[in-house]
Amino acid sequence: MRKAWLALVALLVGGLACGSPGVPAPIPSPHVTPLPPGQTAYGFFPSPPEITLQSVLDHYADMARHADVVLLQQNIPWQAFPLDGDTEPQPLIDIRNQVILAHQNGLEPIFVVDPLNGLNRREFMGLPDAWTASFGTPEVRESYTEFALWIVRTFHPRLVGLASEINTYADAYPEDFPNFLSLYHETYAAIKLASPETRVFVTFQWEDLNNLFAGANEGRAAYQVNWEQVEAFEPQIDLWVISSYPFAAFARGADIPPDYYVPLRTRTDKPLAVGEGGYPSSPVGPFAGTLQDQVDYLEALHSQLGSRLEFWIYLLLTDLDTESYVKVMRQNGVGQEDVGTLGMFAFVGLQAQNGSAKPALATWDSFRSGRVAP
Repeated sequence: MRKAWLALVALLVGGLACGSPGVPAPIPSPHVTPLPPGQTAYGFFPSPPEITLQSVLDHYADMARHADVVLLQQNIPWQAFPLDGDTEPQPLIDIRNQVILAHQNGLEPIFVVDPLNGLNRREFMGLPDAWTASFGTPEVRESYTEFALWIVRTFHPRLVGLASEINTYADAYPEDFPNFLSLYHETYAAIKLASPETRVFVTFQWEDLNNLFAGANEGRAAYQVNWEQVEAFEPQIDLWVISSYPFAAFARGADIPPDYYVPLRTRTDKPLAVGEGGYPSSPVGPFAGTLQDQVDYLEALHSQLGSRLEFWIYLLLTDLDTESYVKVMRQNGVGQEDVGTLGMFAFVGLQAQNGSAKPALATWDSFRSGRVAP
């Protein structure tokens, strides 16, 4: 299951934050003190229920009541790098504004550099027409590394991801995956030179890694985990981070096997994290979903991985107003197929559109207050 519209959401939220009345100018923000070592950080993507300025501001304030961190997954503004002079292009100012909103609400940003299209993991996002779509392309490699270093030098984050669900790209383009690996290792080394304390990771799509999607399993049996795609990053990977949307593989949250996530615990001694995930509270397309399914999903992850999680990102705090999103997506030239994918995630939130809590929110808050120590 792909995250579909998340790259677009980041773009729209950043654009709303930039230059809109009531949003602070890009000035230095107070540092947010991270959680003490040994405490799991809980957070969300900054995806407001509506694409409006007020919804963005309210959403950040709402997240502050249920989260410690916010995941800022940023597509690469390819042509902005290498930077020319002291003037920053608009996409970088938009990122600064999102960080300011996070800091003002007491949320620590976790960054993910995303070179690919969240609507289609088989293609790059926003790549200039003259550039070859490959991680072996010199311009791609330079912009990727320079953007990652800009984030590190500008915000000094504790945690930076260098790709999202990268195993899905490895499945689609096995011939280009070695190019990504070499680029990752080069960028990892550059980040450590600039900021030794910053920890670096990529995320892996857990259902796909387990070969649970028919037609995308390369002929492997279900639960025959593609560990080689993860371990190819060793030892230059500081956490093992997954995404998980098991509603695409299991009819009910209660059907998630009691040992479904356990192989992660036994395969590595490194810290683990959930970089995104969720379960709908209502049926969506071919997939079932109930309020109890959300609770069962959270409890499965917590019981199997909770003692090892460094951070846990749930996709949405609040359900989406699809009409608001579809309108803006169409204005931005998003195709009908991708627009339709939006509905698959509209009811993943732990709150309804009006802000009323679903039962799973109390479950989430209870885990957060319990602070399971990695």
